[in-house]
Amino acid sequence: MDDVCDCYDNWGVGISMQSGDCSDRICPFELAWVDSPNENGKFHRYAECAGRGICNRGSGLCECFEGYEGEACHRTSCPNQCSGHGTCEYIEDMEFMAVYADYSQEDFRSDAKRMDYNWWDKTKTRGCVCDAQYTDIDCSKRMCPYGTDILADREDLLLEDKYHRQKIVFKPENGVLSTLTDKTFALTFVSRLNETFTTYPLVFDDPLDASAGLTDFANDIRLALLHLPNQVIDDCKVSAKLVAQSVEVLITFNGQAVQGPQNWIVVEDYECSSGCTPRITGLGLETIEGVPVGFSNITTFQGAVYNSYECGRRGKCDYNTGLCDCFEGYTGENCNTLTTLV
Repeated sequence: MDDVCDCYDNWGVGISMQSGDCSDRICPFELAWVDSPNENGKFHRYAECAGRGICNRGSGLCECFEGYEGEACHRTSCPNQCSGHGTCEYIEDMEFMAVYADYSQEDFRSDAKRMDYNWWDKTKTRGCVCDAQYTDIDCSKRMCPYGTDILADREDLLLEDKYHRQKIVFKPENGVLSTLTDKTFALTFVSRLNETFTTYPLVFDDPLDASAGLTDFANDIRLALLHLPNQVIDDCKVSAKLVAQSVEVLITFNGQAVQGPQNWIVVEDYECSSGCTPRITGLGLETIEGVPVGFSNITTFQGAVYNSYECGRRGKCDYNTGLCDCFEGYTGENCNTLTTLV
């Protein structure tokens, strides 16, 4: 007998955690945020309270420093808890921009692209993902309407203003267009204020009906977009045409609220049946790049000459209300209406 205590798990004495009289609690360990390298140059070994808190030896609980939380202070806190206008997300779950087409236009996906992130802090570092109409690092500011700068310079004033135009190509996976007839799908639009709106179900009219099929199809798409809430798309033009064994739809954003560059339209082509909204059958589309019969995609057919700035660059945003305080001589929701000439 060496008269030394053999402590139970998570008991010891002091920072050294030696046995002693086993009167102190040991706190949880996690990957250290910052530490010295070992002989192999490796960092982020396990440390008590992850090196971002003080262990309470009486309770065995970590008392985390400001900005850190969790049982072992192993994750960051989001600033101001995202002000109640967002969610606190791990870095591995952050999305790339607004919609999937910002990453690749060669496929139809409902959710924005998530990148593979496998670094040591993937389940430790977090940040705010703001709700629609809110922004800043802590989601504390209301977003103001965007609009074109009415006095923006153009290189060639003889050229007419151009609106943003997007082209959607529907290509059936088996190359037979008639298989799409009477199938249903929907379109989703994400505004500059990060609002997400999805249309009611759209019926794919018979594209081979030369008399009315494509004309009705284009009109149906336009009406569905114009019926989105809050007049988020206050005007647009839609045309459709048959190209080989595919249907090309051209959407022109020409409303006052959508003059400049807009987010990509999202094609909801998956099956969404009982209990799903909107309820759609989905479309059997080819979305694989490089196949012999082509693939469905969305592209910019024409870039916008019109621009898109907060308050039209002719006013200041009141981040408490989300309303533009227009400079003298300008008015309108986004300050893109000139009231006087100086």
